[in-house]
Amino acid sequence: MRNLTMLTDLYQLTMMYGYQKCGMRNNRAVFDMFYRNTGDVTQYAIMAGLEQLIDYIKNLRFDEDALNYLTSLNLFDAQFIAALRDFRFTGDIYAVPEGTIVFPGEPLIRVSAPIFEAQLIETALLNIINHQTLIATKASRVVQAAQGGSILEFGLRRAQGPDAGIYGARAAIIGGCDATSNVLTGEMFGIPIKGTHAHSWVMSFPTELDAFRAYAKFFPTSCLLLVDTYDTLKSGMPNAITVFRELRAQGYEPAGIRLDSGDLAYLSREARRMLDEAGFPEAKICASGDLDEMLIRDLKLQGACIDIWGVGTKLITSADCPALGGVYKLSARRASETDPWTPVVKLSEQPYKRTIPGVQRVRRYYDGFGGPVCDMIYDEDHLAGEGSARGNTLVAVNDAALVTDVSELEYRELLVPIVRDGSAVAPRESIQDARERCAWALDHLDAAFKRFLYPQTYVVGMEQGLAQVRDELVRKNMAAASAFPWAH
Repeated sequence: MRNLTMLTDLYQLTMMYGYQKCGMRNNRAVFDMFYRNTGDVTQYAIMAGLEQLIDYIKNLRFDEDALNYLTSLNLFDAQFIAALRDFRFTGDIYAVPEGTIVFPGEPLIRVSAPIFEAQLIETALLNIINHQTLIATKASRVVQAAQGGSILEFGLRRAQGPDAGIYGARAAIIGGCDATSNVLTGEMFGIPIKGTHAHSWVMSFPTELDAFRAYAKFFPTSCLLLVDTYDTLKSGMPNAITVFRELRAQGYEPAGIRLDSGDLAYLSREARRMLDEAGFPEAKICASGDLDEMLIRDLKLQGACIDIWGVGTKLITSADCPALGGVYKLSARRASETDPWTPVVKLSEQPYKRTIPGVQRVRRYYDGFGGPVCDMIYDEDHLAGEGSARGNTLVAVNDAALVTDVSELEYRELLVPIVRDGSAVAPRESIQDARERCAWALDHLDAAFKRFLYPQTYVVGMEQGLAQVRDELVRKNMAAASAFPWAH
């Protein structure tokens, strides 16, 4: 397990130093991780990355090499370095389970800890969750476009570095991909790996037929041949069919063929016809080559006969939306465990950047068919008990219409404890559990929220009392700011 303790921004350490010098090291803080709207690219996201976040928390230690490096910066005194030597995370973390659909503005993760600890983990937390959530979301869109076709993640060679390739492939499986070409990811997480051969294999033999025969000899039970090295319909397909007949004579059935270039709609239709006429209706057609959900959707509309889609660059890099934009903001503070929480809010000249105060939880409300209707953010310290009118209404914080009454709807809590007092408490899930959760959630999400272009805005709102608290804090802080003479 890697030690990522130094995977942080310098300003986290300078703030920690300041908190210690001000006597605030043990003050308690609540931070929320959420993401802001991604515009017209997608309305929802798929939560991913918790397994790596928990591993990071469990392994937080400043080793002597790290302490010597920080000492050499001449920024911190010996007392601070000594505090880092003894550093352990002792707080609580609540999170939305992996594979859950989440929406802009609502907490995906809530951290409650001494501010000295909560501040340090911001950078790594955002790095881990932002990336995997982004790729899982992109994968879910590709899977949706394929309409039941199998999706293989093929992006390792184009990923932005080894970690992006490894953990991006993991996230893609959560988002609905069936397998990856990434052998290390397969080994690390026990997920299926798939692959055949490249054009270089064909070009390494005197003829295409020689290359196909050699491959079939070594992999007779999984023979899938790349047929577009020279001429797909005049050379590749006839040669593949010849080898498939030879395989059948030996008692094996071919897996199929792969197309990697050209007019995939036309070529796949012709390849399907040729395979069927040759007596191989069960042979699959795989396609690859700069695919994404938009191209897959169009190919489906054009009648492409493609069973398996190998999606690489545009999936592993989330090419149309290269960053999730998750942030980590302070929402409540107190001086000690016995003090009440003080909600805090960040203002901005851009209203959408104003934060939500309080010790937040999220409820998701459902219709009678299991489809989500809206999500309500509330302050767990101030929401009255069941049966009270408080909590029956919410005020939208996005562009959706106001929802006035949720009292008759069933709900469930989204945030669950994953770390308490510094120790992991959530059962370690398999990646298949997260994948199945994602598939179920997408099946029950209204199609209007899944449109590729201009999706309907899902309602995320604050419980009405929390909305009033935020409004009061906004007015109070704006009034305080206007008291400065240079503000006029």
